[in-house]
Amino acid sequence: MSVLVRYYAGAAEAAGVDEERVELGSGRPLAELLDLLTQRHGQRLGTVLPACSFLLDATSAGREAPVGADATVDVLPPFAGG
Repeated sequence: MSVLVRYYAGAAEAAGVDEERVELGSGRPLAELLDLLTQRHGQRLGTVLPACSFLLDATSAGREAPVGADATVDVLPPFAGG
């Protein structure tokens, strides 16, 4: 199953891409996807991910959330400003 991952702000900079497709078994936890992303992009992204929040199909999700078939995951680093 292919998951669409979209990166924003500092997460996009750390990953070196704005979005990508990643193969992940259906129902696997979001944490497993994050591990795969760190392996793919290196420690720079691995350092950013713990500070990020995540949307799974437009709904806030924790690292334990199961990722369904054809899901979209948004990686949102902390935003500054007011």
